[in-house]
This record gives sequence, structure tokens and C-alpha cells, in this order.
Amino acid sequence: MSQPTDKIQKLQYFGEFGGVNPSISDSSTYTFLSAKTMFDTFEGNTEGCYLYSRHSSPSNLYLGEALAALEGTESANVYASGMGAISSVIMQLCDSDDHIVSSRTIYGGTYAFMKNFLKKFKINTSFIDITNLDIVANSITSKTKMIYCEAVSNPLLEVADIKELAKIAKQHNIPLVVDNTFSPLSISAAKLGADIVIHSLTKFINGTSDCVAGAVCASTDFCLALKDVNDGAGMLFGSTLDSLRAAAILKNMRTLHIRIKKHSENTLYLASKFEKDGLKIVYPGLQSHKSHTTFKNQMNTEYGFGGLMTLDVGSLDKANAFMEMMQSESLGYLAVSLGFYKTLFSAPGTSTSSEIPMEEQEEMGLSDGLIRFSIGLDNDIEKTYIVMTKCMIALGIINKESILAEV
Repeated sequence: MSQPTDKIQKLQYFGEFGGVNPSISDSSTYTFLSAKTMFDTFEGNTEGCYLYSRHSSPSNLYLGEALAALEGTESANVYASGMGAISSVIMQLCDSDDHIVSSRTIYGGTYAFMKNFLKKFKINTSFIDITNLDIVANSITSKTKMIYCEAVSNPLLEVADIKELAKIAKQHNIPLVVDNTFSPLSISAAKLGADIVIHSLTKFINGTSDCVAGAVCASTDFCLALKDVNDGAGMLFGSTLDSLRAAAILKNMRTLHIRIKKHSENTLYLASKFEKDGLKIVYPGLQSHKSHTTFKNQMNTEYGFGGLMTLDVGSLDKANAFMEMMQSESLGYLAVSLGFYKTLFSAPGTSTSSEIPMEEQEEMGLSDGLIRFSIGLDNDIEKTYIVMTKCMIALGIINKESILAEV
């Protein structure tokens, strides 16, 4: 069976002068040899012609083709941020008085957009436990326009059963929209039945924490609809990615398979060791994870269970002290986001999920002491484990000095 990486690596482009990387089109607007061709392009009746970089550019199309290969979709559009991609999809699919069924554990920005911004348009969202298929099915009404979820949720790492959710969506003739930011390569959401796959390219796909970008992978018809000059949300919101950034991200995609394998390998090592030490760890690669089997049944095995894990140290004060100590020991950065070569850690309740009201955080199990880790590409992960353990012993999070004697 062909793997996503194979399809990406088969893509070959030649630069204008025979370069191994495609040439970057550093233009905001494009010339036409005839006025009629310009008119036809505005009407969407020409292929291979470029109008204006907010609509499309060669660099964006190259990156879009690689992302479509990654997810196994017909096409893909790229955006200036993950939220640019998310908001464009939602506004393209929903009209006033429509309804969305969404996972309760999603990125805080997505939650805020659905809960607070969409109410201006009388678009309502039911935030539900996406792992309970009966609740999902029972939440759909005649006005529901989509089921929305994250393949692996932010920050609780709940795993969506994409195959089963796709069945429910098809029964009601609505699209299943999956944000696959946390699990590129590990999970091929479109192959499992998702109609639209969203990525924040900012994270693992770019992998160098130096840009903000997003993508929508879907059918050719839907991607063209997003770019329509008359009523395409992607076109009219103006959230198109800059050509220079698109070219840089495309280069970084070439190493995605190597990076994802190492992120997964390191995270599984730490999660397994810390769970054995008696700490409260959540990681889909552990058999103790409630959706371990669900992830295992839908994963591309060679890429592992991903680079995200959570550790609950009991209180916000301990979490903050631990993160500050780890940063001072050069173990990583106290920072939001994920997919960097160094480990990133944050307390999501007061950062990436702070848009979610405290009572709702408590209801979903997002505790004060929860730390979200995006584990880096450390070459010696055992050494990382030892230093992290010493930090926890110093702060009284772990009381067993004997732990290190076992290493």
C-alpha cells in the first residue's frame, strides 16, 4: 500500500533555470497577453493562468499539491494561518441559522470562533464528546451543516474514530471536517472518510516554528469554491499564504516523515517511563489511553502515535515551577505551539485553551496542573528523561530518588 510519504517524494518540480526547487513567483499580480484571457480568468474559465496572488500563485499551488498528496485528496488550498483555513471552511459551508456539531475538546481559537464569533450570524454549535458516537448522532438536526473534530484533540489528546464519524456524516448527507494538525502522516483522515482535512502548517508540517500557515485538503470542487472570486470565503477573507512562505514550507515537508518518526519515538519513550514512575500521563501510544485501540486501528504504523503528551502535576503552581525549571535546564521552551525541534510545554488551561470557560474546562477534565508537551527531536532521549526527573524530584512532584538508580 502506498504511503503518504511516497506520494510526496514522487512530486518533482524544476525551477525556471533547472533548479531542484521550484522557482518562487515573487509577484502580487500577473500580466495577460490578451484582455479576453483576463476576463476568462475572472470568470474561472481558464487553466494555468494566474490573476492575483490573493487568488492563487505558482508557489501556493506547488505546496497545495504536496499537501493533497500527503492527505490523499484531490486538491488543497493554503492559507496565512490555521485559523484562516478553519474560518474559511466554516463560513463556506454555513449560512445564518445553521448548526455545527463539534468536538468539545478543540483548539481554543476554534472554540472561540464557533462559540463567540459565529453567534453574530446565528450559527450555533453543539460541543459534544466526539468519542461517544450515540451523542454525535443524536446531536445532528435538520440544520446541521457539518461534524467538526480534531483527529487527536487539543489538549486532552482524545482520539476521534474517523471511520465511524464518516458513516454518521454520510447518513445525514453532511461533511465530516477533521483538523489533523496533531497527527500528520500518523493518521490519513481523508482515507478514513473525512471529506475535508484541515492543517495548521505552523506546527509539525513546517516544523521550524518560524511561520504561521494553514491548509484545507479536499475535493477539487470544494477547493475551487473556496477560491471563487464572487463568493469564495478563502478568496474574500484575504487569508491567502504568501508565496515566499509557501516555498519554505514545501522544502520543510521533505523531511516531515523523518521528523514525525523521531517525535513519536521520543514521546513514547518518555510517556512509558513516566507512567511506570507513577505519574499521570496521557498519550495515545500507551495502552492505558482510553482510545489507544481506536488510534491503533486507524494509524499508519511506521509513523507512531505522534509527538504530543500531557502530564498532570496536580496544581498550576507546580506546573509553572516545573516548566520554568525545565526551560532553565535547556530541556525546551515554555511556549505555546508544537512541532518544533526542541520540546515545547505549556499549561493549556491558562494558554491555548484559555478561551474555554473554567467550568467547561473542569467538565472536560482539563485540570489546573495539566502540562501539554510537544516533545522535540532530542538525540539522547534517555538523558532528557533523567534531567526531567531530577527537576520533578527537586520540586516534590516525584519523591522517589530510587527512580534514577534504575536508569
